[in-house]
Amino acid sequence: QLQVVESGGGLVQFGGSLRLSCVVSGFAWEHITIGWFRQGPGKEHESLSCIRARDGYAVYGDSAKGRFTISRNNAKNTVYLQMNSLKPEDTAIYHCVAAIYTTPQFVCGLRGPTFGSWGQGTQVNVSS
Repeated sequence: QLQVVESGGGLVQFGGSLRLSCVVSGFAWEHITIGWFRQGPGKEHESLSCIRARDGYAVYGDSAKGRFTISRNNAKNTVYLQMNSLKPEDTAIYHCVAAIYTTPQFVCGLRGPTFGSWGQGTQVNVSS
C-alpha cells in the first residue's frame, strides 16, 4: 500500500518561497504518479501539479503556472513543489497524493481524496 508523507510547510512572508517535499513508499517508483493539491480555509481541494515518476512528465493547474515548479528525485522517492512569489491567498493545507498505473492528467483531475493515497498535509501560511 502506498504511503505518502509531506513536509516543508511553514510561515513565510508575502513574496517569499517554500519547497515542499513528498516521500512516497510502498510500490515500485516507476509506476507511480504523484500530485500536489491544496485546500484553503473554507475552500475545495485544488490541484496544483502532478508528475509521472518514471520520466518526469508533469502538468500544472492554473494556480500553479508560472510560480510553482514540481520536480522529483528518483533516488529518494521524493517529489518536490517549489513555490515562489507566495501570496496570502496561497495559505492552505498542502496535500500530496500518489497513485499507481495512472497519468498526471487523471490525478490532477481529481476533486479531492477520492482516489489514490493522500498524505496528512502540511500547512503553509503566507503573511502580508
